Amino acid sequence: MTVETFPARPWQRLGRTARLLGRSLGPAMGLSTPALLRHPVWTTRTADGNGTGVLVIPGFGGVDASMAVMRHWFRRRGYVPVRARLGMNLGCTDVLVARLERRAEELAGRTGGPVVLVGHSRGGMLGRLVAVRRPDIVSGLAMFGSPVLDPLDARGLARQILRVLLRLSAFGVRGLLDQDCLTGSCRDATAGGLAAPLQVPAVAIYSREDGVVGWRSCQDPEAEWVEVSSSHTGMGTDPALYTALATRLPRWVAVRRR
Repeated sequence: MTVETFPARPWQRLGRTARLLGRSLGPAMGLSTPALLRHPVWTTRTADGNGTGVLVIPGFGGVDASMAVMRHWFRRRGYVPVRARLGMNLGCTDVLVARLERRAEELAGRTGGPVVLVGHSRGGMLGRLVAVRRPDIVSGLAMFGSPVLDPLDARGLARQILRVLLRLSAFGVRGLLDQDCLTGSCRDATAGGLAAPLQVPAVAIYSREDGVVGWRSCQDPEAEWVEVSSSHTGMGTDPALYTALATRLPRWVAVRRR
């Protein structure tokens, strides 16, 4: 039997776009933070970090300030969280990975052992590349909303923004998405690192309601999968995401102590 399908009407597309924007803008404006601060995953006092370093990496176009709530949560639990210091996380992947590797190495030396890498979206992909390069200084990897299977798997408005950035890069605008990262040796190295086996425990957190990246692209076969229901921007204040971290981080710290 053939099922006839009809294209979405303009007002239906507009409605979906409005809902996605609402789900994304609320967390970006801090409207979802109060619910996290009232949740037991935040209010329960614990010190399971034991001084373990955590490198917290924002997503593409994101700054360290966008991850301040998450860093505070780690600090409350006895970890030593630090900023990634990548600016807006734009530009050549290979250059950013090299900077993160040095940052992780410095943090490992400062805290006396391997560190945890936690990254949102592109930040998770960069963290994975560091973990592949330096498993000796990484005790665990958490990626959320990170399309490691297809880094260009953008949806909705994000897809349009990505197209604009690609065109600007093609016209010679530097510091956005270097052409070598799209078609050259940097792209090949990135693809290899994202597909390489992981030697450290990892979790890939994704949402079918992401709205920015395709959730299937976030299902890293080398990581444990955890599904949440937040939007892409809302993951950083989603209690379910913090709960997933809270149940796994102590195991990673135990491995670090051996």
